[in-house]
Amino acid sequence: MLNQTQKVSEYELPIKIEPQKEGGYIVVCTQWSDCYAQGDTVDEAVLEITAVAQSLIELYKEEGLKIPLKKQKMRGVTNPLTVPIIVAA
Repeated sequence: MLNQTQKVSEYELPIKIEPQKEGGYIVVCTQWSDCYAQGDTVDEAVLEITAVAQSLIELYKEEGLKIPLKKQKMRGVTNPLTVPIIVAA
């Protein structure tokens, strides 16, 4: 069994939650136009945008693109309506 250590990065994901007239919620990242999601509940929408952000971060890293999010400096310190995104570095 190999003991491997993987480096991780934590980003701040500032979001805006918008209820939809027909039901459900749209969640958008206020700093990243490519990052948005929807869900039937607030919790579902937030989980979806978290997954989208993780995928986008990995894609941007592979393509050598700049990720438009701030990296967390201290664990556990976030602004209101900021979701921490943790990805393999």
